Amino acid sequence: MTCSSILLSLNLCIIWLMNTASTRIGDWFGLQPPVTEVEMLRLVEGRLASSVIKRPISLGLERSEIDSVIIPQRTLLHSRSRREKLIVGESDRVLRAVRVLSLAESVYGKRERVLAWIRKRYVRLDGRSTLSLLKTYTGSRIVEDLLRPD
Repeated sequence: MTCSSILLSLNLCIIWLMNTASTRIGDWFGLQPPVTEVEMLRLVEGRLASSVIKRPISLGLERSEIDSVIIPQRTLLHSRSRREKLIVGESDRVLRAVRVLSLAESVYGKRERVLAWIRKRYVRLDGRSTLSLLKTYTGSRIVEDLLRPD
């Protein structure tokens, strides 16, 4: 096998993972699956409804994890009482978390394995969990890189 054929296979695998993640995101949120990064950006900039927080909870994240990574409960309750959408940063963090959960499910297969993986603390991540890295864009890219095949 040549280097170029290995790279082609790797790129096809990455494209498959991203397409699978986009399809799941569409299914999980009841939306048209975002095919491109620009479509993902439109979702974020359009500000998601505060009700989308139910989705990561139904996928197995605990309320305390949502508080820490996506939006504090008090802020969420305030937004809901005023019937406001999530702000752009909160929408971005929800989408980021769901995207990583979807990618991880494509890699690990079972949600129980995914949840164990995102909660485990890793020495190479300075003792942090992959879930804790999802607070920032840079951290989420590190997590997504961990999920990509070598």
